[in-house]
Amino acid sequence: MGTIVLNAAASSYLIVPVQSVDFTSRRMKKSYDPRHVKRANQVQELFMYSFNTKQRVDASDISNIVKKLTEIDSLIEKAAPKFPVSKIAKIDVAILRLAVYELIFEKKQPPKVTIDEAIELAKEYGGEGSPGFINGVLGTLFKVL
Repeated sequence: MGTIVLNAAASSYLIVPVQSVDFTSRRMKKSYDPRHVKRANQVQELFMYSFNTKQRVDASDISNIVKKLTEIDSLIEKAAPKFPVSKIAKIDVAILRLAVYELIFEKKQPPKVTIDEAIELAKEYGGEGSPGFINGVLGTLFKVL
């Protein structure tokens, strides 16, 4: 545990204990960041959709992704030719589908941010090898963009 001194320019000092703050990281990620929460919800919806493809998604956050699933799955299989989508863990497929949609179709943020977010989701929800696998697939796609 460290300390931070606040208001050092004035003549008063306040020492505040700081717990688990990594000042060396490029940015501080919070599990309650609204963008992260939205992505986590989308991954959950995509995961559920993978078990029941007949469910209606017209008004959901994933409706645009579902409309492009054929193209997205084709891109995933091109980036990972030894791993057909049907053989990849469903949670990894859900994360990849969201990330590929954001990379190729939505393009609202830099590709590296999208890839980083997908890796974070894989760490949070996927298996032990998920982050590396997702990084590899998305890295391959990023190279050909």
